[in-house]
Amino acid sequence: MIDKQFKNLEEQIEILKYKGMTIDDEDYAKKILLRENYFFLSGYRYPFMRSIKDKHFLDGVTFEEMYSLFLFDRAIRNVFFKYLLVIENNLKSIFSYQLSKKYGYKEKYYLKSRNFTKDKNKQKQVNDLIKKVKRQIRVNGSKHTATAHYMSNYGYVPLWILVKVLSFGIVGELFSIMKYDDQVNICKLYNIPVDEFSNYLPILSNYRNLCAHEDILYENRTQKKIKGTRFHQLLGITKNEEGEYVNGTNDLFALLIIMKRMLSYEEFKDMSLELEKRIDNLEYNLHSIKIDKILDKMGFPDNYMELANIERRDVDDETRED
Repeated sequence: MIDKQFKNLEEQIEILKYKGMTIDDEDYAKKILLRENYFFLSGYRYPFMRSIKDKHFLDGVTFEEMYSLFLFDRAIRNVFFKYLLVIENNLKSIFSYQLSKKYGYKEKYYLKSRNFTKDKNKQKQVNDLIKKVKRQIRVNGSKHTATAHYMSNYGYVPLWILVKVLSFGIVGELFSIMKYDDQVNICKLYNIPVDEFSNYLPILSNYRNLCAHEDILYENRTQKKIKGTRFHQLLGITKNEEGEYVNGTNDLFALLIIMKRMLSYEEFKDMSLELEKRIDNLEYNLHSIKIDKILDKMGFPDNYMELANIERRDVDDETRED
């Protein structure tokens, strides 16, 4: 195996120029490469290359274009992250309210194994999660302001406080071990079937972590696929020969559809306008390729903004395909 050797800024510039990139201001390019990291920035080179095999750039590709795509991804990552946090907070609030109302507000009540699924195949998961949550109480009991306040003044941590220190992943796992009736009651508030809701949570959690760690977002694909919805139909998303939608199943547009179903109309409208602004800005900065190439990698159809204008009354009760 050949080791990857360290390349200084001048050598990094020469590599990009050798592959056909136009760099008019080398001092500017060096400044950006030093601040942003050549490895991370070069991860955005692929849309500007001739092909996967021919690793040279298309004619006329500039350093500024590649950097614009890098900045675009950062910008939409911040937009998605902001509204993913809204969804996360909503979920935690709803979960804690529903479970506390039914099982009590002290951990000795709401963390009893009998409050969760009786499925024999999930008993280990139930016990492991209860231990995991109790550990969070011990760890954060004195560190987190809210949990410390309740522990010192009341001797317990109510669930609506505890959820603040639980990760999105743990919250999703909590839903997976709830009794079916509890799952149904929560899903009714979102008007989403339990099986689809169960599929959405790990997708949301994965994207939340991706955004938090600044990984490449715009072309990300998930292993899980979401089912077709009335939103797919209303937007006229085409299907392939297997009858599957070509957009909105395991791409960034699929995440957007999930968020459409879980945010309020006003929240999603605001989010869509923010995304549109970033997309328009990127289009202005692209010269060697068209914005359609980036939208295609995102899974966004040409009429993606119409999703923001669809209201609940425009879709079926469960927004699932007939």
